[in-house]
Amino acid sequence: MSLVAMSPLLRRALTADAVVSLAAGFAMTLGADLLSPWLRLPTSLLLAAGLSLFPWAGFLMWLARKPAVPRAAIWTVLAINALWIVESAWVAVGGQFSPSGWGLAFIAAQALGVLVLLELEFMGLRRSSLAAA
Repeated sequence: MSLVAMSPLLRRALTADAVVSLAAGFAMTLGADLLSPWLRLPTSLLLAAGLSLFPWAGFLMWLARKPAVPRAAIWTVLAINALWIVESAWVAVGGQFSPSGWGLAFIAAQALGVLVLLELEFMGLRRSSLAAA
């Protein structure tokens, strides 16, 4: 198992991802009933997505606090963020949901935010060095 010593960029990107995920989780969970009619997305979808972000944020924060982590853990973060973007596109245009204009903007904004975080995490991984096991 190869370990990477966290570059400052990777640590900051993981921390930012955790903070943004936590904020989005609170917004979608606590505001699901208010957001649902405006976004024309089911309350259950907003709740499920919001609740999924709490353990994710905890995992990211845990990783960010480590001096070295398995390279596979960072690739897992990148893959899950990429999956979130793909799933967001599916929610927006997959036909099962009919989001409003606000809903499409909400989906696009959070997917774009995740894309930026994914790119920062990838750049941070490239700047990280191999750690002694």
